[in-house]
Amino acid sequence: MTPGAPAAQPGTNRLSLSGVIKERSALRYTPAGLPAVDLVIDHQSVVQEEGTPRKVTMDCKAVCIGTLAVQAQQLAMDEPVGFHGFLAPARNGRGMVFHITSLQRQNETGTNRPD
Repeated sequence: MTPGAPAAQPGTNRLSLSGVIKERSALRYTPAGLPAVDLVIDHQSVVQEEGTPRKVTMDCKAVCIGTLAVQAQQLAMDEPVGFHGFLAPARNGRGMVFHITSLQRQNETGTNRPD
């Protein structure tokens, strides 16, 4: 564990990521009858790693289920959004998928914007 780093709770699986929707599937329904939409989130940031700035540019596969799927369908493709949720294995067992449990529209400065 890194000195000064907060201790993780056992079983912690949380992810917060900002970005824009790069790809969005058509609305589908799970076997349980819940609406779902698959997304690819385009994320760009600069983070500190060992005291050095590091530019991070990546695409992240994600899914919204239930009422969030309907909300995600209404977001503009270039609209900055904060996504929150957890990681789970992909259905095919290869890689991971970000399961979004909440989302927040953001303004251009990256702060939350009331809807």
